[in-house]
Amino acid sequence: MRELTDWESFYVIVGSSAAALTGLMFVVITLIVDSDKPRSGGAVAAYGTPNIVHFCAALIVSAIISAPWRSLPHVSGALVGLGVAGVSYVLVVLRRARRQTDYQPVLEDWLWHTVFPLAAYAAMVVAAGFLPRYAGPSLFVVAGAVLSLVLIGIHNAWDTVTYLAVSPPDGSDKGDR
Repeated sequence: MRELTDWESFYVIVGSSAAALTGLMFVVITLIVDSDKPRSGGAVAAYGTPNIVHFCAALIVSAIISAPWRSLPHVSGALVGLGVAGVSYVLVVLRRARRQTDYQPVLEDWLWHTVFPLAAYAAMVVAAGFLPRYAGPSLFVVAGAVLSLVLIGIHNAWDTVTYLAVSPPDGSDKGDR
């Protein structure tokens, strides 16, 4: 389908980047394990794991768009399903962020860890729903949502790493990055 083949280069770049960034997150988590800073599974689940999920979502969208589909409604269904899963996951992240006690989130954290990802996944759901009727504009919105997820993951990973690099080892800094 021509509508999808026109996006091949974009998704090769985005999918490859998402896969590489996922691998780098594994390196970061490995380095964190070797640090003396206090940490908990709750904080990692709220602030680290979502980055992997966003990168993997971008990788999955790249695979969906690159697959040899026979019709746009099938692509639409796959993207809607992924987007709904993403929206649901962001709600789980919101709950985890509220329950964890290692770090007191500030407005920037709420925006980057919940609001922006929720907007990206919601945009994907809406655009994917319109994909069979309005392929051109819908594919641009999906591409914007996917690129947003990669950029959100990069921002959040950087934010986490710099927080860990500059916070005191005794854990006395509970927020206010």
